[in-house]
Amino acid sequence: MESVSESPNGPLCVSSITSGGHRAVLLTEDGVRIEAEHRPSDGGTSAGGGGPYEGCAIVVAHGFTGALERPAIRRAAEVFAEFAGVITFSFRGHGGSGGRSTVGDLEVLDLDAAVGWARRLGYRRVVTVGFSMGGSVVLRHAARPAQALEGRTEAPSGGRRLGGAPDAVVAVSAPARWYYRGTAPMRRLHWVVTRPTGRLVSRLGLGTRIHPHEWDPVPLSPIESAALIAPTPLLIVHGDRDAYFPLDHPRSLAGAAGEAAELWIEPGFGHAENAADDALLRRVGAWLGTV
Repeated sequence: MESVSESPNGPLCVSSITSGGHRAVLLTEDGVRIEAEHRPSDGGTSAGGGGPYEGCAIVVAHGFTGALERPAIRRAAEVFAEFAGVITFSFRGHGGSGGRSTVGDLEVLDLDAAVGWARRLGYRRVVTVGFSMGGSVVLRHAARPAQALEGRTEAPSGGRRLGGAPDAVVAVSAPARWYYRGTAPMRRLHWVVTRPTGRLVSRLGLGTRIHPHEWDPVPLSPIESAALIAPTPLLIVHGDRDAYFPLDHPRSLAGAAGEAAELWIEPGFGHAENAADDALLRRVGAWLGTV
């Protein structure tokens, strides 16, 4: 069964019901179509009487080259569904979504569309969990209301938000600064993003389509965004074996966020969703229920 949700500016999503829940194609503020999926909670967040999916939703933002169909994101959604409803989606240029990746810039609009879908489904509380690139995106998305108050907004529509601010934020394995090249994996990633040959390798080998142009303007950095998130609760999770971003990144983010942030440095944990085991994901899910 398929349905189309409308807004004054045209269709917001085309959705269908599958055996696993809801699949949808969402339209971002700048007109990019984003594939998304809703998984109802195994714990019954629909109880409460205000709507079919009232309760809490966790919106999951994957890392660079990820997608909602990747096994690590599927596993994260399965674990998080023990605590809340779950929305997964593929960033632009990834998986079945349209457009091309801007590696953390316009992806904030993709996340906002997913948060907006969760609210339209009837969830009263929507929280965001991002991994690596997705971690930088959830930080920037949570900071956008503060940017608008200061006369700084990155939204093409001048600050209109489909989803609104999240109720809590978790950034896992997130960078603190743009253009970081201090580790071998990040130097390889920069080659992929900035060189025509690298972008070809990404498209053919990784299934990720990257925009060829440099940022203009450069978006607010994750550390600048973290300073604008309070009073929204923020959890920063990082592994002491992260090969991409050393521990000065999470510590810088936590320092910038101040009292709004809680910092977990996880012994033996590597990088992002591929390295996050079920036990860590369950601890994140449980934390989201306490704030």
